[in-house]
Amino acid sequence: MTIRLSLGHIDKYDSHVATFAHQLGLTGVQLHTPDLLPGTDGFWSLAELRALRERCDADRLAIDGLENVPLAHFWKIQRGLPGRDEQIENYRKTIRNLAAVGIDLLGYNFLATYVWRTDMAAKGRGGAKVTAFDLADVHRGNALAGYRLTPGQPLDEPITADQMWANHQYFLDAVLPVAEEVGVRLALHPDDPPVNEPLGGAARIFTSPAAIKQAHKQAGGSPSWGLNLCLGTVSEMAGEQSINEVIDHMGPAIFYVHFRDVRGTVPRFSECFLGEGNFNPARVIRRLNDSGFDGFIIDDHVPAMIGDLDTWGDTSSEAYCSRGRAHAIGYLQGVLNGLALDEPDGTRLPADL
Repeated sequence: MTIRLSLGHIDKYDSHVATFAHQLGLTGVQLHTPDLLPGTDGFWSLAELRALRERCDADRLAIDGLENVPLAHFWKIQRGLPGRDEQIENYRKTIRNLAAVGIDLLGYNFLATYVWRTDMAAKGRGGAKVTAFDLADVHRGNALAGYRLTPGQPLDEPITADQMWANHQYFLDAVLPVAEEVGVRLALHPDDPPVNEPLGGAARIFTSPAAIKQAHKQAGGSPSWGLNLCLGTVSEMAGEQSINEVIDHMGPAIFYVHFRDVRGTVPRFSECFLGEGNFNPARVIRRLNDSGFDGFIIDDHVPAMIGDLDTWGDTSSEAYCSRGRAHAIGYLQGVLNGLALDEPDGTRLPADL
């Protein structure tokens, strides 16, 4: 088994980001609704996926996975609206095209009103800029409104938890057979923040270890379904206790990991530097290894340190290649090395330019 680091959650991929990855000693990238995949026909085409693959190959960076198709491809699926069958058919085209270019991992979320924060510029350690959530402030709206995956369309009517569970089952039943056929894995991101109260009129359902177990049950043991273990989101539930429960249950069905943390749990928390939050990073990595996890971890959201442009709300490559991100990657490299879990030499693409 190998636990490796990938440069992840990249919205805008360019030579600046590629150089950043190589300077950090990384040989793989994970892309998040990348700007190089516009998907104007309602799905990611074979041509644009092939061009992305060739671009990363030329930069000597492996594509470890993709995450979140454009909002326009998916919102009716999440909300269970007329037109979802067309979006599902397009999603199946995306899955087939991913397989055709050798990309076998696609992350997704089932947040009908997406991620919520009530503060995108809270003060963290030493005055670093972090994001925060307080359920008492949700009446003011989502501070992440305007982000490209946050829906602009208000709900016509509230969506209940039962409806969301049914919508998710409908989606899985339609796409998992195709994913299994072509060898693509789909990875669910838990609901962030994991509150039981509806946000923006839509219920959240993947808000506890028990709910993640239920999602696993919905997939019926399919080898093409697993978890994108967002440690920050699961830490928001009940800290390291909830993380341990999810790791122990999911094990090898954890396909990759968003490695971040928060201080506090719902209904109130703020993002933070690794090592000062709810869980012990070294202990969690060791538990992942012992559970049979065999995949990559990414740094995910990071605080904006002095001189950094912004927190993760800014998707520019200049904001992305930050001191906060370099700190997080270096921290994780140190932990993996200290635990003797870092990747053996020569198993991936060369990192030198």
